[in-house]
Amino acid sequence: MGESQAMVAEGYNASAATVESNVVDSSQSVTNVSLVNGTGPEGGGSAAPVENGNATENVPVTAPGAGHVDNADSALSPEEERLWSIVRANSSEFNAWTALIEETERIAQDNIAKIRKVYDAFLAEFPLCYGYWKKYADHEARVGAMDKVVEVYERAVLGVTYSVDIWLHYCVFAINTYGDPDTIRSLFERALVYVGTDFLVSPLWDKYIEYEHMQQAWSRLAMIYTRILENPIQNIDRYFSNFKELAETRPLSELRSAEESETVAVASDASETAPSESDGKADEGKSLADGTSEPSKLESAGSTDPEEMKKFIGVREAMYIKAKEFESKIIGFEMAIRRPYFHVRPLNVAELENWHNYLDFIESDGDFNKVVKLYERCLVACANYPEYWIRYVLSMGASGSMDLADNALARATQVFVKRQPEIHLFAARLKEQKGDIAGARAAFQLLHSEISPGLLEAVIKHANMEQRLGNLDDAFSVYEQVIAVEKGKENSILLPLLYAQYSRFSYLVLRDAEKARKIIVEALDHVQPSKHFMEALIFFETILPPPRKIEYLDPLVENLIKPNVDTQNTPSSTEREEISLIYIEFLDLFGDVETIKKAEDRHCKLFLPHRSRSELRKRSADEFLSSDRTKLAKTYNDTTPAQPVSNAYPNAPAQWSGGYAAQPQAWPQPQAAPAQPQQWNPAYGQQQAAYGAYGGYPAGYAAPQAPTPVPQAAAYGAYPAQAYPAAATAPVAAPVQQPAAAAPQAYYNTYY
Repeated sequence: MGESQAMVAEGYNASAATVESNVVDSSQSVTNVSLVNGTGPEGGGSAAPVENGNATENVPVTAPGAGHVDNADSALSPEEERLWSIVRANSSEFNAWTALIEETERIAQDNIAKIRKVYDAFLAEFPLCYGYWKKYADHEARVGAMDKVVEVYERAVLGVTYSVDIWLHYCVFAINTYGDPDTIRSLFERALVYVGTDFLVSPLWDKYIEYEHMQQAWSRLAMIYTRILENPIQNIDRYFSNFKELAETRPLSELRSAEESETVAVASDASETAPSESDGKADEGKSLADGTSEPSKLESAGSTDPEEMKKFIGVREAMYIKAKEFESKIIGFEMAIRRPYFHVRPLNVAELENWHNYLDFIESDGDFNKVVKLYERCLVACANYPEYWIRYVLSMGASGSMDLADNALARATQVFVKRQPEIHLFAARLKEQKGDIAGARAAFQLLHSEISPGLLEAVIKHANMEQRLGNLDDAFSVYEQVIAVEKGKENSILLPLLYAQYSRFSYLVLRDAEKARKIIVEALDHVQPSKHFMEALIFFETILPPPRKIEYLDPLVENLIKPNVDTQNTPSSTEREEISLIYIEFLDLFGDVETIKKAEDRHCKLFLPHRSRSELRKRSADEFLSSDRTKLAKTYNDTTPAQPVSNAYPNAPAQWSGGYAAQPQAWPQPQAAPAQPQQWNPAYGQQQAAYGAYGGYPAGYAAPQAPTPVPQAAAYGAYPAQAYPAAATAPVAAPVQQPAAAAPQAYYNTYY
């Protein structure tokens, strides 16, 4: 068995192939033109979307010419330079990447190293785009680098393990390349470990059936149908019909495997010596009714071939009926999935909600294998949504599968949603709960430095964590460091809120009112009062012990609510009126008659004259006969409702699209069972390090154990270890490498 053939059968091994080579043997040639022309069978499955890389538009296969070039550093066209500059500044710019790939393919021609460079960089950033993995493999096939084709496919099934399409393309490649049936069957079995129960797996099963039919391996074909009929997949009616046709056209001796035939023979011998044949038939009938026995055991009775064939079909029919029953429960969820593949475009709300409902149902069913596999399917289509990663982590944690929870969290924070603050806030809290304080601090530091510098929620949560740990100096230092950075910015919007929160935090923790007020006084020297700052300041005075500093607050409020054309960032009229009402509410609780009268008179003078005439005309005659005091009260009721003092600060505008705080903290606990999501190989990280500074996968994961369902070792590697490149602006900045905390775990240690 050749080196690449062994890789196909057993999975990727870093020692079996060189990751990056600058020389390709020009004597290698494509021996089968149909090598890369295999596409999914008609019907079933989902079509490959153009935006995901149209895998059906294969690169023409030609033998490599004598002038084959392998230089990634050749001169770039002006358009290539422009596009490279865009993706280097913002590596998440998907459209720029696809334009760069098209331009490179147009310019590069036989320069395979140049093509490798752009594909390696793009697929490190978007590993779920199975169509681009297929196009990459086509390019390697075009220059005759068969070992490289296998390497690309192996990397592809690491990056998007739960894609039926990429496994299908890989199997087609193997069928057209290798003559050894065991190698091809081994690859099919590797694929079916992960996607064999996917509702849309029909194209892969169809290709497997087609291959075994060509081999005339009737017993294997019957076993494939048996496995299919156990699961509620698309087109299961067609598979059952095809199985019955097979059973009608082939003798039972050809449909049974050698093991089944031996078992039947032994069971028949045993039945002849049984004391009561009727008792044996009764027991067998009971087994057939509940469908719990193995097929080989269920077929052991009967004295004539037609009777045995009837039982042979009956066992599969019982499986089919059971699968159809479960299909009726999930078909609504499956039909609502309009985009089962990955893309950067957002999903619609209905489809997102459908995934949540589907997960709820499968979790309530209690089959742990189904739970894990559905989460992995979901996280292909919903890879850009932190809420599903958070839910997966919580679900695995609730079931006691902490290794799976850690693996999902690592993939989320280091690859798929690594630029979204929500997942890092969740990771920090989870690590703190597990006692990994260094890891929690690293998550916060990544937020402060790279992901979202100045994110108020990150500052508050980090300081609160240090306070919980008893590190008051570190807690205050968190605020002071961020305040120092914001002071250097012109017209910082965050700075007033930081001062207000720091002052409140200081008082609530130390109960030192003077220190808290000192922070506010310092703030007034560096910030221009704003609506949100004044709300926080008024709320702060409500929690301080008497006497309240009304004489200190009043001029600040007056300066803010009076229109001033010379002041930058002047609050709007609505905001100024709201502040005035909040202050009046505060005085009504803590002020005296004189201060209340002063504030109310000022409010009437500033805001009542600006009421529209149409609004005044709508008032009834009775209102004009009421007292001035009643009119004033009516004015307050007609205005925009004032924000309660107790909620003043928390209603400051959110700085990022959240949802983390609203995430439920537990999900229904499924039953523990051997299961396993996507595999990652430790060698993969070493390979990808050579592919440029666009990676983002964690390295150092231990090699997985051999799978039990299939004979080969389906090793699936880790993501390449790579420092996150710095970016020009915070919203698009890629994260820097986190400080080392807990030792990373093997991605998945067991198989389904």
